[in-house]
Amino acid sequence: MIEAQMLERIRNGKGFIAALDQSGGSTPKALKGYGIEDGAWSSDEEMFDLIHQMRVRIITSPAFTGEKVLGAILFERTMDGQADGRPVPTVLRERNVVPFLKVDKGLEDEADGVQMMKPMPGLDDLLARAKALGVVGTKMRSVINAANPAGIAANVAQQFEFGAQIWNAGLMPILEPEYNIKSADRAEGETLLRDEILKQLDAMPEGQVVMLKLSIPVVANHYKALVDHPAVARVVALSGGYNRPDACAELAKNSGMIASFSRALLEDLRAGMSDAEFDAALASAIDEIYRASIT
Repeated sequence: MIEAQMLERIRNGKGFIAALDQSGGSTPKALKGYGIEDGAWSSDEEMFDLIHQMRVRIITSPAFTGEKVLGAILFERTMDGQADGRPVPTVLRERNVVPFLKVDKGLEDEADGVQMMKPMPGLDDLLARAKALGVVGTKMRSVINAANPAGIAANVAQQFEFGAQIWNAGLMPILEPEYNIKSADRAEGETLLRDEILKQLDAMPEGQVVMLKLSIPVVANHYKALVDHPAVARVVALSGGYNRPDACAELAKNSGMIASFSRALLEDLRAGMSDAEFDAALASAIDEIYRASIT
């Protein structure tokens, strides 16, 4: 079972979820945005050490607390790492920030207009280890590139299948069937996506709940039926390539959705900043995203 206090915070807490879960493929890009160029490391281990240092700097900043940050999504290596000599999930919980873990293993090649998630061998063991470390929920991402009814139905069904496994392990699943914001048929596809999600929600066992992480829709409040559904603990929005001002402006049009931003949160942070500069830039980003999330 999910801890009652954490479930209440997820459902009703004010703030947004910081996505700090860049994995192998996206780590070099995240480091470059942070001001660390490709030649700064000579192995994957050194690369992951650099991104871990960036994440630790963020979560230990005075600006990063549960006052405005509801949760944080971690990469597995970050979950297993330490901050100030203690496990990262412990540090987050002490700051009243709910720890989540990215559990997917990446994407399959596109078929029927979607990219399904790759198999997740050892998921049960990972979930047990995460729960023992104090993690409260998980996140897994798949992608939709076209308004293909069969592809969207399969993509959503896969998300809910893994979601049930995660819920049964005592963790809150964040299901993320991301709709590519560059798709020309996104308005049509988002209607297919919403309706498929509603079908799956209506078929869930009584008492089971999920969170949803979705692209900010073309039509404002398009996902309001999902926000209001009793089987949905929270609907959060990914920035999907928007810069922070645009992402916040679009998010604010959607009642009940809160942010779960990655690049839009980190875009002004640089490795060469002094601690004072870094904390001020992070605080400004957090304030802007928080305001959009409570509008």
